[in-house]
Amino acid sequence: MIPYDQSKTLDEIMERLKKTGFYRDFPPDGTELASWVVAMSYGFIIQVRVDPAKLRNLNRFMEQKTWGTFRYDVYPSYDFQPIAAQLKKDHALGRGDFPEAILAHPIGEA
Repeated sequence: MIPYDQSKTLDEIMERLKKTGFYRDFPPDGTELASWVVAMSYGFIIQVRVDPAKLRNLNRFMEQKTWGTFRYDVYPSYDFQPIAAQLKKDHALGRGDFPEAILAHPIGEA
């Protein structure tokens, strides 16, 4: 989530983003763009897929390209749907413990 610095005009924001190459260079290497939406009166909500080993690269990109234009919040997450589906099956059979189900499920596999 990257809200605009509302103390700046749109022209100032666009000038800064052009100077830093944000639009030209986004997404950085090792990052896949999944979704990019505008939240009116807020800024952008951008969802990316990134290998955990490349998370630092994404962070450095955002620091270098957006500071002074946006404030950004990062919420690393993962797909919980396959785990929830397995818990549903396990609980229907009267088995399965929540913490063990999460720990046993390999990340990135359905």
